[in-house]
Amino acid sequence: MRRARRAVQLRSTSRCSYSKYLTKITMVQRSLFFSDNPLGLTCGMVCPTSDLCVGGCNLYATEEGPINIGGLQQFATEIFKKMKIPQIRDPNCPKELPESYQSKIALIGCGPASISCASFLARLGYSDVTIFEKEGYLGGLSSAEIPQYRLPYDVVEFEADMMRDLGVKIEFNKKFESNGVGLSIQSAKAQGYEALFLGIGLPQPKSIPLFAGLTEQQGYWTSKSFLPKVAAASKPGMCACKAQLPQMSGNVIVLGSGDTAFDCATSSLRCGAKRVSVVFRRGFTDIRAVPEEMELAREEACELLPFLAPSKVIKKDGRISALEFVKQTQDDDGSWHDDSDQIVRLKCSYVISAFGSHLYDEDVITALHPLQFNSNGLPDVDTLTLQSSEPWVFCGGDIAGVAQTTVESVNDGKTAAWHMHKYLQSLHGLPVLAEPALPNFFTPIDLVDIGVEMCGLKFPNPFGLASAPPTTAAPMIRRAFEAGWGFALTKTFVLDKDIVTNVSPRIVKGTTSGYLYGPGQGSFLNIELISEKTCAYWCQIVTELKRDFPDRILIASIMCGFNEEDWTLLASQAEKAGADALELNLSCPHGMGERGMGLACGQDAEMVRNICLWVRAAVKIPFFAKLTPNVTSIAVIARAAQEGKADGVTATNTVSGLMGLKADATPWPGVGKEKFTTYGGVSGNAIRPIALRAVSTIARELPGFPILATGGIDSAEAGLQFLHAGATVLQVCSAVQNQDFTLIEDYCTGLRTLLYLKSLDECSDWDGQSPPTLRHQLGKPVLTIADVIGQGVPNFGEGKKKRQEFISEEKARLNLLDAAPPSNRPVNVPKHPLPMIKDMIGKSLPMISAYGDLDNKQQQVAVIDEEMCINCGKCYMTCNDSGYQAITFDPMTHLTKVTDDCTGCTLCVSVCPIIDCIRMVDRDGPYTPKRGIPLAKETVSHMPAQ
Repeated sequence: MRRARRAVQLRSTSRCSYSKYLTKITMVQRSLFFSDNPLGLTCGMVCPTSDLCVGGCNLYATEEGPINIGGLQQFATEIFKKMKIPQIRDPNCPKELPESYQSKIALIGCGPASISCASFLARLGYSDVTIFEKEGYLGGLSSAEIPQYRLPYDVVEFEADMMRDLGVKIEFNKKFESNGVGLSIQSAKAQGYEALFLGIGLPQPKSIPLFAGLTEQQGYWTSKSFLPKVAAASKPGMCACKAQLPQMSGNVIVLGSGDTAFDCATSSLRCGAKRVSVVFRRGFTDIRAVPEEMELAREEACELLPFLAPSKVIKKDGRISALEFVKQTQDDDGSWHDDSDQIVRLKCSYVISAFGSHLYDEDVITALHPLQFNSNGLPDVDTLTLQSSEPWVFCGGDIAGVAQTTVESVNDGKTAAWHMHKYLQSLHGLPVLAEPALPNFFTPIDLVDIGVEMCGLKFPNPFGLASAPPTTAAPMIRRAFEAGWGFALTKTFVLDKDIVTNVSPRIVKGTTSGYLYGPGQGSFLNIELISEKTCAYWCQIVTELKRDFPDRILIASIMCGFNEEDWTLLASQAEKAGADALELNLSCPHGMGERGMGLACGQDAEMVRNICLWVRAAVKIPFFAKLTPNVTSIAVIARAAQEGKADGVTATNTVSGLMGLKADATPWPGVGKEKFTTYGGVSGNAIRPIALRAVSTIARELPGFPILATGGIDSAEAGLQFLHAGATVLQVCSAVQNQDFTLIEDYCTGLRTLLYLKSLDECSDWDGQSPPTLRHQLGKPVLTIADVIGQGVPNFGEGKKKRQEFISEEKARLNLLDAAPPSNRPVNVPKHPLPMIKDMIGKSLPMISAYGDLDNKQQQVAVIDEEMCINCGKCYMTCNDSGYQAITFDPMTHLTKVTDDCTGCTLCVSVCPIIDCIRMVDRDGPYTPKRGIPLAKETVSHMPAQ
């Protein structure tokens, strides 16, 4: 009920197909994350994913296991954080809003719930939103009670900065109290605030009488006193106090079984404790902490002791020296009781109680007047709207009594924001939608124009659906246009006399990715023919789609044999139906060629020229010849199309291939009892290099001749490659077969991002959306051990232990607060004009040349980064058995080194499992090949002179 109660729910990634999630992870990471969750990075780091999205992942039932959604979300949002791009309001939001949007709104406490609520209110257009925070730092419990190694302060600040981008103000050191100095509900009302959100958390710790009167000097801490001190001393940028970590030694006992208890346990180790025991009343199945927290404590050798309840504190010389427990036992009826016959005494120097928190502060309770309270001593709140007994006051987070995690607090803020919006608009007599509709997350990237014009046709974006299974029927194209695709081609249709019937099975996954099952296939093979639907059907559909989507480009894909009358008739009918353009399918690699169509025409330049001339004489709209890669020279065929007055070409169709033969010698796909097959069309990422070669070859040979590219365009980055190679617009098929039409969201946002980043000097060294790779191990920055001790140390076995010892000693000498926190602001501002799609077309062509133009005097060699190396030896093996024997491998340490024999072949870089662990650098001095036997003096090179 707790998670089902909300009227405004955060989108659950567990409802998404895993392939969709993995694809979306490559975009600017905002639609899926920050639009639904303004604290997407925080939740990626600390959210209990094992209970939520990962716990609901269908891949639990596979060998691969569930997706690490939290890790992927953290990675994606961290990359966006490094871009330093501000949040803006919805560009479609009216500039002039009613006076109701100037209502004064106050939020008390700057924790996750308030940041979420304020972010959504600001996105809605409210311009006078202020958060009042009692401390000198923001983030609430996220900053004060979640350790730095789990949630760095700069992450919390980043999310608050995005909120402040929208004009939200934060006033620090402003307490919620009733003494007239701070703010209370009544004083806020008197100051003219029309709506108020309470996100103050539960500031006081729960305790038991056993620990009454004990102090920190005696060795007793609560989580509410211990964790804030740890945070203040370990989170750079949080405060200027230069605090020191609490000094601990000996044995520490932590009481409790929630997330906070385990944070206390792992933090105690970092404060000097030699041994930490986490003691709790119930069994392991009743632990409230998420598995990730408990697993971390277990890995760090914390001792977990169940079924024990503290009964007596033992003191020596005024300090805690031991704690006595009684065994908790459960009766047959399920009730629990203390068994005083079973006593356990544990020696300890410190005790930390983590029993949770509550609202005990009388001053705060007074400041909440006139709110009504429930039986739990908390404000009485409507769980659907989060509205209190005072209609203008809303609550969220711990104070509302329901949220137990950060993501639930964020959802409280989101829920409250919508209902505060409804309340405020009702005060001014303005209507609000019945269904919640909160604005998404927007940045200047969303303003980038990715439209492009070709042959007089204006494409809203360069991504469209190829003539293939994704456009089999009208409803599919309709859904694609609704999803945002810029254009689509119909499935190829013919005159009724040439109608086809397909065989089955006919579309199979490729073998180029190995034994990979499910979405994410690197290739497909099909023996599917053209559309089984009639010409009349497609002509009717073209008319209907153009009526309903006049701003989208619809291209009719048609096919005939080498017959002028047929081409004239079919092209004329498609034009009359309202198609924006035609694509002449001269390239189908199977089935149709046997009928004198498709490939049979497309491999003959003269036939291509004549067919194009026939169509040009029949229609006035643009048309493009779809070419086959199964030719000796695709440029010759493209030139023939140009001479036939075609407006451009599509490059390329699928590559003819035989996908696989089973162990019993039968092919797949195999048709009928005989298991016959034929050579089919290979598509997907596996043919991208072939398609790129075709596109760039045509673009070099026929400058300015429009090209519609297709073949392995599975992302915005891949699409940009084809634009750089000379294409104008991009057709997609296999990527949709791996996922669905929502891919267009990633394509468009990704392409906008790639263009926007080109305008930022600060991102000039990025590779697309990827920042430079920092030296790391398992994603964490590493010290340069060789610089510290003068020699390399491996990352496995005894070497790894030695390395960890050196790192621990080095870190022990560091002051955690001396490290400058990463700066989130000021934002990066474009220093150059934003490039257009037309500026990207053919940008790589000057760098694509003949082999003879390559300079063999400018040589590079490989360099291995020992600190990033995982000592797997793969580079040594491949160089030794497939390369130039230029890498040595120490049998004891497994450290690898590149010798002077390196020829710069780059094979080691290609097989290394760690990104950028091996880099190519310029060779010092000239390269002298080792010839084996010296050349005869009279030998003359046949290569062009450099």
